[in-house]
Amino acid sequence: MAGRPPSGARRPGASRGDGQAAGDRARPPRPHALHRYGQNHLVDGNILRLIVKQAAVGPDDVVLEVGAADGQLTRPLLERARLVHVFEIDHRYASRLTKLAAEHPNLLVHSGDALKQDLATLDPPPTTLVANLAYNIAIPLIMTTIAELPQLSRWAVMVQKELGERLFAVPSTKAYSAVSVLTQLACRREAVRAVPPAAFRPQPRVDSSFITFLRRAAAAPGTATAAGAAPPLTGAEYAAMDQLVRRAFGQRRKVLTNTLAGGARAGVTLSRDDVSSALEELGLSSAARPEELAPPQWVALAQALRWPTGETEVDEQR
Repeated sequence: MAGRPPSGARRPGASRGDGQAAGDRARPPRPHALHRYGQNHLVDGNILRLIVKQAAVGPDDVVLEVGAADGQLTRPLLERARLVHVFEIDHRYASRLTKLAAEHPNLLVHSGDALKQDLATLDPPPTTLVANLAYNIAIPLIMTTIAELPQLSRWAVMVQKELGERLFAVPSTKAYSAVSVLTQLACRREAVRAVPPAAFRPQPRVDSSFITFLRRAAAAPGTATAAGAAPPLTGAEYAAMDQLVRRAFGQRRKVLTNTLAGGARAGVTLSRDDVSSALEELGLSSAARPEELAPPQWVALAQALRWPTGETEVDEQR
């Protein structure tokens, strides 16, 4: 009969002092985490297995992983995906990832900052993003991949809890922001799993969430959009909404007639009267603020404003 491990012994999968799982004794110790890269390595084997399951990567998926480190998450992804693109900015992990790529022909390693790369040129294009994201790149990376990678249909990301809450916050709450509107215009949330600080080395001072969400596909012809949801947007329409929403939330406490007046796109410049008339057309107060409008109302407002969805002209007011 199995008993308690002898004093000083570790349970299978328990973390070691160097931040590696005890079952990984063949691997060299992981380099110490660097604050400038926001590194908090996931070391809880049980949670790693749960998030891999929640990510639901299949044999046809091309995965994008940002911040691969020594491949703790990469390895199980390689067993499931057709191909995995990994980005790692920390050169200390280069040799480990190169060795892993030599063992797995379905792994492509990219060095450097993913946010400074043209992710749209990745070949084959990613269909799924699976990553443990540092605080300082989480929102920019998620927004970039939503806007610039149309083939990407699934996000499975570890983020700080408050960032996860921002993505799918509801109107008139503190967390509701431009990021909330733009994420929800493109995606729907699927699942969220709370992850405690003890699952990482070094331990962050905040809780984390592993969140999965899916790109909202265009409805089939003749199919009605779900009640309360905006219709899926084309790339040009999303770019137009991005500009409009970010301008408004740049001064979220001010009324929309003030924040949107002067906004320009493709030769159209908004006036206070334009914004006031559009709000009135939608049955909204001329004193409405950005945080009061739900994502579908933002689409309706853009339509009422006749906001262009073609090529963007420089908005000098932004």
